[in-house]
Amino acid sequence: MSRNGFNTLKEFRLKSGKTGRFHSLPALARKFPNVNRLPVSIRIVLESVLRNMDGRKITEAHVEQLANWKPNDKRVDEIPFVVSRVVLQDFTGVPLLADLAAMRGVAAKMGQNPKVIEPLVPVDLVVDHSVMIDHFRRPDALTLNMELEFERNAERYQFMKWGMQAFDTFKVVPPGIGIVHQVNLEYLARGVHRKDGLYYPDTLVGTDSHTTMINGIGVVGWGVGGIEAEAGMLGQPVYFLTPDVVGVHLKGKLREGCTATDLVLTITEMMRREKVVGKFVEFFGEGTRSLAVPDRATIGNMAPEYGATMGFFPVDEKTIDYFEGTGRTKDTSGRRSCSACPRPARSTTRRWSSSTWPPWPRRWPARSGPRTASRSAT
Repeated sequence: MSRNGFNTLKEFRLKSGKTGRFHSLPALARKFPNVNRLPVSIRIVLESVLRNMDGRKITEAHVEQLANWKPNDKRVDEIPFVVSRVVLQDFTGVPLLADLAAMRGVAAKMGQNPKVIEPLVPVDLVVDHSVMIDHFRRPDALTLNMELEFERNAERYQFMKWGMQAFDTFKVVPPGIGIVHQVNLEYLARGVHRKDGLYYPDTLVGTDSHTTMINGIGVVGWGVGGIEAEAGMLGQPVYFLTPDVVGVHLKGKLREGCTATDLVLTITEMMRREKVVGKFVEFFGEGTRSLAVPDRATIGNMAPEYGATMGFFPVDEKTIDYFEGTGRTKDTSGRRSCSACPRPARSTTRRWSSSTWPPWPRRWPARSGPRTASRSAT
């Protein structure tokens, strides 16, 4: 089937005067009115399913199934989710690069062009997990540690450099820049992707459980294993069971003396009681607007700790300001190009599998850690 099987491909005008194309969910809602009441996280997944519909791996039935998502249905159907990009940390990223190299070797032995083996989505490998600290408490500690790292693992870095030269869509972020989640949030996330004039939301999977930190800027993504990440690299869908979505209504703002860490610990405790394992958690309400993007990202980062697949904050003006303030190009962060992203409808029209209203930390900062001996004895 054509990728425009539901006649949803529309044009919009950029600030530069150029036009772009995107798949319109309001246009899909003419056929499936339920789309207007879907949580934003489900809408973004639906856009991917709609855009990648090819009649084989992803069919019209998959689009219809997700467009008719109901909050409390039995979850028996899987969603074929094609991501926009993949983020790897070095422990899992290097073996995946070795797999690609092996596939090119097999292609060459079969008399085929090895270049046909190529990741179909952008892949970023961030080297952070394996770096050792030998020098500390001195001004030149970073330089000395980096010299030792490259000396110890020279062959490894030569291999990664070969990967950057051999594959057009494969990039490496060297050690010493930052942890994978920080780099992903501040540099790699694009907000909106563009390919052949088609604009679509940023989505990803990563080979680290705390990939969910990216949910703080309206990017749908979570941690997966190496096999799923490799499938995503090669343009294959990542399959997951249709999720429940728990809406978390944040009201007001933090009181003086309480920090975002206090809020994160409060939300984590509450979400554990709500039993959100395997579910999407989506935050909404006027309280979200009082939270800075780093605070939202911290809440998203904790999703694995309370068992959720994601802790998602939809795109808003603070998100766009963050993109522009961290040096993203106007083409991928501009307010007009972000019209390709599903935006929040009024929270009263969205439907949730369940909803909750966590209290803001009111009087005392939250404390976390093992109980003391005296408290344990009582």
